[in-house]
Formats: sequence, C-alpha cells, structure tokens
Amino acid sequence: MLPYLAEFLGTAMLILLGDGVVANVTLNKSGMKGAGSIQITFAWGLAVLIPACIFGAASGASFNPALTIALAAIGKFSWAMVPGYILAQVLGGCFGGCIVYLFFKDQFDATEDAATKLGCFSTGPAVRNIPRNLFCEAVGTFVLVFAILGIGHVTGASTVGVSNLFVFGIIVAVGMSLGGTTGYAINPARDLGPRIAHAILPIKNKGDSNWSYGLIVPIFGPIIGGLVGALLFNVIPW
Repeated sequence: MLPYLAEFLGTAMLILLGDGVVANVTLNKSGMKGAGSIQITFAWGLAVLIPACIFGAASGASFNPALTIALAAIGKFSWAMVPGYILAQVLGGCFGGCIVYLFFKDQFDATEDAATKLGCFSTGPAVRNIPRNLFCEAVGTFVLVFAILGIGHVTGASTVGVSNLFVFGIIVAVGMSLGGTTGYAINPARDLGPRIAHAILPIKNKGDSNWSYGLIVPIFGPIIGGLVGALLFNVIPW
C-alpha cells in the first residue's frame, strides 16, 4: 500500500509545485507575473527533485506512467504493480491540480484568457501539428528515460540524493532545450491528472479542456518515447 500512497502524494506535490509555478508567473494579480520561462523550467526541475527525495525510498519515485511502463518493459519493475501505480499517479495529478486552483483562485478569477488558465494545468502545442507534436513528446521522453537509466553508470550516483540531482538536471535540460514546442509534458499523469481537474473545477470562464489534443499527444507520445528509450538502453552492450 505504501508505494501506491507514495506515488499519489509524490505526483500531487509535483503538480502543486510544477503547475503552481506556471500559475504564479502567468496569472493576473500574481506578484510574480511575468517572471518567464526560466523560472518555470527550473521550478519544474525542483518540482520533480523534492518529492523524489521524500518518496524515493518508498516507491522509487516514478510519478510518471511512461517511466513506470518503460521500466516494466525491461524487467526493472513488476507489471503487476503498473496499473496501481498509474492510477495513483493520475489521481495524484488531479489532486495537485485542484490544490493549485484553490491556492490561486483569486488570480484565476482575475485572469480573462482561457488558454492561460488551461496552461496552468496542462500542456499545449505552440504550433498544433499532431504528428509532429507526438514526435516532440516522444523525443523528450526518450531523453528522460534513457538518461535516467544512464545515471546508473555514473560512479557514486547511487549515493542518497545524488541520483535525484541528476534527474533535476535532466528535467531542466529537456525543458530548456526541447520544451518550447509542446510544453514538454514527458509524463502522461502530469498532463492528464491536472487536465481532469481543469475539466471538473468551477473555474471562471475557463473554456474547454482541449481533449482533442490532451487524449493523444501527452499520453501516447511519452509512452512511445519512454519505451523506445528503455528498450534501446537495454540492448546496448555497455
């Protein structure tokens, strides 16, 4: 039970801090409005780092269905636990999204643009082109999963906290180098959970939740990229 609870709480914290920084710098009446993409990118790295340090020993700190599935595909995680992990991750993402709304409710009410509000919960393309958007998400997640597996080859990386610092660096690198096309979901739960929250919450003038994009690109792109990254890493004769 503890691993599933840890995945739920860890993903909820990830979304609280990750979506929280987006709300913090994009919504009207926020004291940090306009801080920009650099703050968002670094904060997303920290949003992964902090819960990973807290819950890593309990669950492995996946917080990401694409990573969970990829690890199971190469025998590093039990397939029997995959459905429970994914459910915990998506529910945690939804819960985290709800907390972000409650925290920034006054700022959401003061913001008129529906796209800005949705962007505080979920990702979206700078240029909508579903095949290319899928490719971008797949490539970003390939880098994430391949690099996480590669951390195991770094001397001393198994030291408590060191591997999590590497993951922080990976998230920031993916965001800064590849994030401008789709918002680098690279995690189905990071997008789906908060998107569900956006759909069910009574957000003033929120518009639609863009399910025509959300049910395709940020779900299947990361899963495909994660699987390719893990399988390729596994066949290389290191």
